[in-house]
Amino acid sequence: MSIVYLVVPCYNEEAVLPETCKQLTEKLRSLITQGSVSPESRILFVDDGSKDHTWKLIEQYHQENTLISGVKLAHNRGHQNALLAGLMAAKEYADCAISLDADLQDDIQVLDEFLEKFRDGCDIVYGVRKNRDTDSAFKRGTAQGFYKFMKVLGVDLVYNHADYRLMSKRALEALAEYRETNLFLRGIVPLIGYRHDYVYYDRQERFAGESKYPLKKMISFALDGVTSFSVKPLKIISNLGIIISILSVFGLLYALISYLTNQAVAGWTAIIASIWLLGGIQLLCIGVVGGYIGKIYNEVKARPRFRIEEFLKK
Repeated sequence: MSIVYLVVPCYNEEAVLPETCKQLTEKLRSLITQGSVSPESRILFVDDGSKDHTWKLIEQYHQENTLISGVKLAHNRGHQNALLAGLMAAKEYADCAISLDADLQDDIQVLDEFLEKFRDGCDIVYGVRKNRDTDSAFKRGTAQGFYKFMKVLGVDLVYNHADYRLMSKRALEALAEYRETNLFLRGIVPLIGYRHDYVYYDRQERFAGESKYPLKKMISFALDGVTSFSVKPLKIISNLGIIISILSVFGLLYALISYLTNQAVAGWTAIIASIWLLGGIQLLCIGVVGGYIGKIYNEVKARPRFRIEEFLKK
């Protein structure tokens, strides 16, 4: 029987954690009873520097429940780094690890399907949403637009997949070889290759608490995905510069011909509009280039992506 770790990143999840712990424990015990997984399997909660009582609850559940383990990060490092910390910790003990969110939106009843595909030889199994009916129209539209935009940029993403996935020990060891500071696991994991498959499920409403991904964080996460896996924005800037240069030559010829033929052209509005337009485009392009330079700056410093302060294990 395989040792399976359920890796659950947590940030200020005290409202939902009791129910999450209860449901995951029931599911894992059921899998153990069926003989699907080893009794050494665990639920690994990763506290990402929470400011509430999340870690105290994890410590309490660890004392009361032999299936609960916990990792406490020294400070908040963001969802992707917290998830990576949990996966790297699980790699040392598990035959495979399944990552899922603490808010109970990922359907844990399909864990059997994940494990079945793992036993069939898959190193990576992606949890894919059947639809986005539970999302608002705005979130649904922006999410689908993001996946399509990434596809245009040549980034290999699994459509409608977040971070609900199974990874074998071999896949986790391969993931450990990716050293970038700017993490975007949805883009990194498909690069690993290996045999993979999909499990389709319906995403539920959040059981309690508030979403940890407001609009600002969603935009930042999307920008990280774009700039971490594609240089096409830089190529677009280059092409845009060429087009504007060509148009500027035609504009210069028009102005010269108008001057030589003594045609008085007021043109003040057009000139001002052109200056504002070109100025805006230049600032936008400088911002995009600056974003890439900032990522290079963060990468070359090679600072630790996370630091584990405490590890509760049995």
